[in-house]
Amino acid sequence: MKYTHHSEYLKLQSVFIKSSKNAFVSNYELTKQWQELNYLSCPDFINSVEEYRIFEAYFANKNIEIHSFPFNENVKIDSIYCRDASIATDFGMIICNMGKGGRINEPNSHLEIYRANNIPVLGIIKAPGTLEGGDVAWLDETTLAVGYTYRTNTEGITQLKTLLEPNGIDIIVAELPHYKGENEVFHLMSILNPVDKDLAVVYSSLMPIKFRDELIKRDFKFIEVPDEEFESMGCNVLAIAPRKCLMVDGNPKTKQLLEQAGCEVTTYKGNDISVKGGGGPTCLTRPLLRSH
Repeated sequence: MKYTHHSEYLKLQSVFIKSSKNAFVSNYELTKQWQELNYLSCPDFINSVEEYRIFEAYFANKNIEIHSFPFNENVKIDSIYCRDASIATDFGMIICNMGKGGRINEPNSHLEIYRANNIPVLGIIKAPGTLEGGDVAWLDETTLAVGYTYRTNTEGITQLKTLLEPNGIDIIVAELPHYKGENEVFHLMSILNPVDKDLAVVYSSLMPIKFRDELIKRDFKFIEVPDEEFESMGCNVLAIAPRKCLMVDGNPKTKQLLEQAGCEVTTYKGNDISVKGGGGPTCLTRPLLRSH
């Protein structure tokens, strides 16, 4: 069996997660932090623990190997969205540098765990460069798309290219629009999530034309998220195998479109772990190995 880190849709073999217990810690911490981190409202700790228990069980029931980031006093509640602080590659992990100030310590917390578990590290994005994992998505095993956003800047992208291009990886840059401004959670994966080699969930209204044309040239077909389901994270779909998807509850039209395209879709209740903080299943996971 062939394994790779360079995929968003192949069969998921192992994943890092950070539980709401380890990230949210308590109602006290949630109450103290939610406004400064631009949550829609304050999550409830007890509800979040129950939601996360069901979320985590989904992976365990699929026999996916689960690794957990522990509690770390130097990071905030946003650390539950663990995709953003690092990027998995076949050449080692890339440690990001966050564009959101309140998350600045998260990459080092990942680095500590990777080193403790003898997981290779390819490189570290350093200031003034910024790069967040939600802004990168593998289109195929030799092509990585990266969003130029308020969280990922030109210097961060240059450093990413320096790490990956010598290893034969092509980097495609998608310049994303202003949308709602610097404080909004708006990553590349807010508008693009591949769920098979030729199928992607997209929100075309905010997608750069040049980048959308590139996807079409690569023979991608699109699941177009309706306007009314964009804010509720209809586009935030995690593939755990080709056309086997996990998404947050509350996006029935997108779910139906996925099923009409031959996808098997599971939903989870994520009011406290996803909706209030703006982080769906892709944000809640740091996928590692996938297999053909």
